[in-house]
Amino acid sequence: MTQSPELLYLSRRDLEGLDLTAGQVIESIERAIRGRARGQVWNAPKSALYPGGDRFFMAMLAVADDPPFAVVKSLGLSSDNAAEGRDSIGALITIFDGVSGLPLGIMDGGWVTAVRTAGLSAIAAKRLAGPAPRVAAFIGCGVQALSHLQVFAELYALRQIRAFSRGTHARDRLCRSAQQLGLAAVATASAQEAVEDADLVFSSVPSAPDLVPFLDPDWLKPGAFASAIDLGRSWQAERLSRFDRIVIDDLEQEAAMEESMVRRELIGGDLASLATGNSPARRSDDERILFVFRGLALADLALSALAFEHARKTGAGLHLEP
Repeated sequence: MTQSPELLYLSRRDLEGLDLTAGQVIESIERAIRGRARGQVWNAPKSALYPGGDRFFMAMLAVADDPPFAVVKSLGLSSDNAAEGRDSIGALITIFDGVSGLPLGIMDGGWVTAVRTAGLSAIAAKRLAGPAPRVAAFIGCGVQALSHLQVFAELYALRQIRAFSRGTHARDRLCRSAQQLGLAAVATASAQEAVEDADLVFSSVPSAPDLVPFLDPDWLKPGAFASAIDLGRSWQAERLSRFDRIVIDDLEQEAAMEESMVRRELIGGDLASLATGNSPARRSDDERILFVFRGLALADLALSALAFEHARKTGAGLHLEP
């Protein structure tokens, strides 16, 4: 591969216009996970700085031999933005030639983060959820809830969603999106009402200084699968042992973190062990399983490479001077 004379910039609109399927997203991430097990993909743990106030900055890095790309995602977050009508999170992804190290393009990191996160949940659900989920509950109804709704409605014959959040705007938007997909949508008065009898549960509650964990595993029916997109912050830590099994995204990354998402002794595997068959998939119809995760740079790499290659084939995006 040689460097293009110009850098390719892909906006959120460009990326959405690629119309990548859930199947393509999942396959690309699974390929990266298997490649890492073979020593062909390298994934650095997240690196973050907290300069003060309710804000932080993060960087994520992954490199692959096949496809031959490297990706760096840079992200900033400030909870104060909401009061000014701005997004809380801003992210950009830079993609490099994996052989020469030269930059090839820049793309919107928000879209990649949302879609790859739903892809990670889907990879876990593929092995750990029941065979035919029909009802999905969303605790927290923001960007991640929307992306999970889109991916899981494509993968499964869902019939209904239940939505609970502290505010009504995001909740009602999620319900409208579900109805546009032909699903029944119920705005619930409590989190317990949302998750009881649900086959799939997605928690994406934003971090807040006054957040008190409130989700109880005992509310879930036997056989339910829960994906804690919020690092488990909304689940009662002292009750997590009530799950029959807890799986995370990456044992190596988790070992490098100063603070664990869940107690180490509760962790029963990660995505790599599931994808390679070293950890079993769902073992019984009654297992209640939690997938809790931080996100993986190799998933950013997989989706960014997929989008970049599709954009070059279709002529999408804007060419910039290098």
